[in-house]
Amino acid sequence: MKTTTTASIFDIDGIPKLSHSLPMAMQHVVAMIVGCVTPAIITSGVAGLNAEDKLILIQTSLFISALSTLLQLFPLSKQKFQLGSGIPMIVGISFAYVPTMQAIAASSNVATILGAQIVGGIIAIIIGLFSKKIRPLFPPLVTGTVVFTIGLSLYPTAINYMAGGSSNPNFGSWQNWLIAIFTLAVVTALNHFSKGILKLASILVGIAAGYIVAFFFGLVDVSGIQTAGYFALPKPLHFGLEFDIAACTAIGILFAINSIQAIGDFTATTTGAMDREPKDKEIQGGIIMYGITNMIGAVFGGLPTATYSQNVGIITTTKVINRCVLGLAAIIIMIAGFLPKFSAALTTIPYCVLGGATVSVFASISVTGIKLITKEPLSYRNASIVGLAVALGVGITQTPASLAQFPESITTVLGKSPVVIATIVAIILNLVLPKDNINNK
Repeated sequence: MKTTTTASIFDIDGIPKLSHSLPMAMQHVVAMIVGCVTPAIITSGVAGLNAEDKLILIQTSLFISALSTLLQLFPLSKQKFQLGSGIPMIVGISFAYVPTMQAIAASSNVATILGAQIVGGIIAIIIGLFSKKIRPLFPPLVTGTVVFTIGLSLYPTAINYMAGGSSNPNFGSWQNWLIAIFTLAVVTALNHFSKGILKLASILVGIAAGYIVAFFFGLVDVSGIQTAGYFALPKPLHFGLEFDIAACTAIGILFAINSIQAIGDFTATTTGAMDREPKDKEIQGGIIMYGITNMIGAVFGGLPTATYSQNVGIITTTKVINRCVLGLAAIIIMIAGFLPKFSAALTTIPYCVLGGATVSVFASISVTGIKLITKEPLSYRNASIVGLAVALGVGITQTPASLAQFPESITTVLGKSPVVIATIVAIILNLVLPKDNINNK
């Protein structure tokens, strides 16, 4: 007679009991779902999408995040080469691309973002194939500078949303600011004074609390939920694909950065929860799959993805590394992506509530950048790299008229988002400034 045994949630392989895996899976869903859909909401607002297209962009974001997670968790492996990392990891739509996507959406459309994403996926695949040789170009000092700049560039979006969104006729009203600050206060209080699921779900709980207050202020419109369908599959090429050199360059640079940044999340997961360094084939396979899934995502209309650091934190804290647990989380997210009414409900969240909840997320992105930067001594040389990269990136984009005499293709790449300039400057300075200046004061 054949006996079956269930695996532990602390084992990477095997199928644990549903009663053990479901709570842990829901923990991951709660931690990532707001971050997964917010970039789609922000981008659709800038692009001026209608209600139906906005729902589709949100649905596809959920679907692609789930598919990307599953393909990373369960790789196609053959001896020394594999597609997918096989490391316990959650993948979702990335905030890192939001500033550049906003710039592209404002001057073009979503199809141009998706076309650039195809190119970015190819770049990620190339980086994965040559990850050992390319990695030295992106030490923590460079990646930290880029991440810090990303955080800085997102602050205006958060403040705009806290005030109600610039398209709102009541933009800047005291009601919007009251609800935004209340939402932020709830998120901050839960982050610092609660434990367990309440702390992990602080953003979700904050949005729920802000949503209730906004409802009583008459700022919630739920009419869109009634007209939304109950079930819908993703629609390939719904938004189309357009290729613009400037957009491809800007998005491509970010894909290069995020490909290297993913190594940090792979390493944090394996060292923090599995007591080992990631294997070369895991890193290579993870980055290549990152490129492939983003190309698939572009076809379906899903925005660029990245590994989710907040979920890495859950894994390293709980030591729950079972891939079926994380796979169950991905399946739950995928099911949510098939439900238009669920997506429609997300679109009813007022901008002031989103702003109050996400400003803390954007702040944490900047702090993550600072932590990466300070992994190395902040010598005169290193301080020069960080300072000049951020100054030029933020300064030029804050004064767009400074590039008025340049061709439009140049201004789209360099003048719309500070991230591109900061990345280029940081890489060049890190290569050309002499290392022996490290002790200069």
